[in-house]
Amino acid sequence: MKRNSPTKTSELLHERAAPLATPTDLTRSATKDIAGAINAILADVFALYLKTKNFHWHMSGRHFRDYHLLLDEHGDQLFAMTDPIAERIRKIGGGTIKSIGHIARLQRVLDNDAEYVDPPDMIAELAEDNKTLAGRLREAHNVCDEHRDVATASLIEVWIDETERRTWFLSEIKRGRQQ
Repeated sequence: MKRNSPTKTSELLHERAAPLATPTDLTRSATKDIAGAINAILADVFALYLKTKNFHWHMSGRHFRDYHLLLDEHGDQLFAMTDPIAERIRKIGGGTIKSIGHIARLQRVLDNDAEYVDPPDMIAELAEDNKTLAGRLREAHNVCDEHRDVATASLIEVWIDETERRTWFLSEIKRGRQQ
């Protein structure tokens, strides 16, 4: 068995100790600001995904099938956002969330651990959470604009549109229940 030379061993140890470094033309300050804003979005998306799936799993009542399928679709959309968000953070040289605990520290979407939630309340809560997420995405877009990060801003624009669509659908259901 061939052994590594002392120089090669030193290089390997240095690589392990070095932080992840991704080349970018953004300043360190820009990377820090954008990664911070987008990591908070990532935590919110994971929290909203889990809440949406929770309500999907615990849906009941006369509109069960429609709501169950709608929330499954919404959950898929939210989960599909997570990888592009995290990869965008890495592309600009930032570090991403690393655990459920990290998500819990950053998330602004409130959990709902209630034993039972009425379906209309589920719909109303998700409508409000999605509306709030759209606003937070706009705030993150502003951070990107400040630092001229058009690539992240462009992705955020798509996520805003998707989030507004979810808000619209949930709000129409909610409005229909009030008539």
